[in-house]
Amino acid sequence: MRRVSIVCAFLLVTLILIGTTGLTTANEVATEAGATIATGDDNLAAVIDVQKYNRAIHIMAMLLVGFGFLMVFVRGYGLSAVTATYLLVALALPLYIWLKNMGLFGEPATGVDSLILGEFAAASLLICAGAVLGRIKMQQYLLLGALFIPAFMLNEWIVLENGFGLVPHGAFVDTGGSIVIHAFGAIFGLGVVMTMTTKRERDLPIASDFTSDRFSMLGSMVLWVFWPSFCGALVAPALIPATVLAVVIALCGSTLATYVATIALRRKICAADIANATLAGGVAIGSTCDHVSLTVAMIIGVIAGLASTFGFAVIQERLQRGLKMVDTCGVSNLHGIPGLIGGLAALLVVAGIDKGAQLTGIGVTIGIAVVTGLITGRVIALLGRRETPYEDSEEFLAE
Repeated sequence: MRRVSIVCAFLLVTLILIGTTGLTTANEVATEAGATIATGDDNLAAVIDVQKYNRAIHIMAMLLVGFGFLMVFVRGYGLSAVTATYLLVALALPLYIWLKNMGLFGEPATGVDSLILGEFAAASLLICAGAVLGRIKMQQYLLLGALFIPAFMLNEWIVLENGFGLVPHGAFVDTGGSIVIHAFGAIFGLGVVMTMTTKRERDLPIASDFTSDRFSMLGSMVLWVFWPSFCGALVAPALIPATVLAVVIALCGSTLATYVATIALRRKICAADIANATLAGGVAIGSTCDHVSLTVAMIIGVIAGLASTFGFAVIQERLQRGLKMVDTCGVSNLHGIPGLIGGLAALLVVAGIDKGAQLTGIGVTIGIAVVTGLITGRVIALLGRRETPYEDSEEFLAE
């Protein structure tokens, strides 16, 4: 009963806070639009907003279907993984928009842009949650989200909006979020698991089977299909065709490279490699997706696919043993390493880039993610542990 009370109280407070934020209502938007719709520029802006909305819905499919099913690879934890995905997205979107409109982290966002930015934050949160998947209770996922979103927004404000004057506004190149979305989420997640992984969890195998792997592959394919919309969500309309092509080619490069690497390293195809490392090209191309040629996009995709597969096959076990932690979904290999590759690649392929600003932005992101992740792990651990990791039956009614 106490656990239920905590969850209900948390949700009630969240709803009250969101309900009193004074967000612009649909009627107010319609009134403002109706007053200015007469000009050609306004009509063009409306069309662009509709295009952004279409991409926003693609991203929503990535968040709920793509991420949700990608994380059901753990046998016996599928219902929990999908439910946690639902809850985290439902928490992240309004919380991000609310904090943004309060003006705590830069200028408030408006219209469809605010939804897309909230989706970016939700994506980074889901990446983070992948590191601790299966080892925390459902209400702890909500606490994770409540602590993660402000940390994400702080980093976003510093790196992209000249917060504290550390990085000049517009100098950091990261169009599709290789650093501020993917690398931040992965490193934050590693910080969390470094402070709350138990010896029992380190010794417990993470089991999967052909059925769970097939569902995970479905999630991967959904992410693959809609990834161009993710990277191009806020790109200027004139740059959309080139951006979309670059992202698709990078994904093709990482997919082909993953197949070669998984055979070379494991002698047979590993389903986890195919479901995850094939997406590494999309992660790595994010920073430069609107700057590179198709040849460069393919090279970035191939490098990311090789590095990600090597991470899953070789680095992950050694990293977990060395840091005494468990990264359930291997987010360090899919989002951490490829994200950093993407951010560093910008130094080589973007003409006129401010290298100091780029390196500062990467360093700040790593620092904030590590510190806030470690603190969050300590806080979450205060709510206790699951009795049985990776089991739906602990929190779901039996049929």
